[in-house]
Amino acid sequence: MDIIGLLFEPYIFIPLVFPGLIAAFILLLIIIWLERKIAAKVQLRYGPLYVLKPLGGVIQTVADLLRYLFQEPIIPKGVDRIAFLMTPVFLFGLAYLPLVAIPVSPTYYAFRSDVSLLLVLALTTLAPIFTVLMGWASNNKFSLIGGVREGYLVISYEIPMFLSALSMALLYNSLDLVEIAEAQRRIWGALLNPVAALTMLLLMYMSTSRFPFEIPEAESEIVAGPYTEYSGIIYGLVMGASYVKLYVLSLVYSILFLGGWNPLPSNDAILAGTILFIKAFLLVAIGAFLRAVYPRFRIDQAIGIGWKIAFPLSLISILLSLSLIIGGVSLVG
Repeated sequence: MDIIGLLFEPYIFIPLVFPGLIAAFILLLIIIWLERKIAAKVQLRYGPLYVLKPLGGVIQTVADLLRYLFQEPIIPKGVDRIAFLMTPVFLFGLAYLPLVAIPVSPTYYAFRSDVSLLLVLALTTLAPIFTVLMGWASNNKFSLIGGVREGYLVISYEIPMFLSALSMALLYNSLDLVEIAEAQRRIWGALLNPVAALTMLLLMYMSTSRFPFEIPEAESEIVAGPYTEYSGIIYGLVMGASYVKLYVLSLVYSILFLGGWNPLPSNDAILAGTILFIKAFLLVAIGAFLRAVYPRFRIDQAIGIGWKIAFPLSLISILLSLSLIIGGVSLVG
């Protein structure tokens, strides 16, 4: 097998190109630029224009990336050196790893399992552990406060998120992401169970610290929370991890509620993958738009939303799925 043919083998192409590392990297650059421009537009500012001004500073993010790559990483005195250096690596790795289990089409996937939905969600829930550890290892009061805030948020959103996802698994009678997407050829899951779709969308933005849930970082209150002491390429890793996690959850959401590669079911991996990517990109772009229009919640308000609103809604979504099943609605692929 030649090198080009080997590159297009699913077990290499998916982790490395799409929806893996290269696609995530390109999306990260576009979204950071888009986030800045939307916020600037809403707040009547120009936004970054220093590089390629005629095109709205479109490669300003690339210039920032080069700065992070070549900036000297500073390790402050008093930090736990091993934990301080290793936690960003694990944080980014765990945000990226679930991409391996995301199918691109009904026949093109790197890894398929009967429980791939649970596997992806379980991997995404491990990353916050390293954010909390990062806050402790930095030996800084702002970092510690940010880490504790992350811990409080995790407890308030994880259970409702799993319940919302499982309510859809009941409807599809499957935890396999390929079967879940194929089951939505006639009707998307969001139309049958809008309660689960709304709850999952809310919790997706909460779990990735998007506005109005950008509470662990909260620059105007605690500098940058758990990331305060990080600089250079290490800061690039921790900043990129939340965007990659949002990208992963947007792909999962697209498969779970928006039909995956439907309404154009195709065994053509390029067409199916393009449809899936566009849906995920729109969800990430909505997250970028929220930054410009919503103020940040307090930590007690966010926890209240998790337990008093999201948790009851997730239980209602399970009851709704059960009532649909009892009523004879079948979405088995």
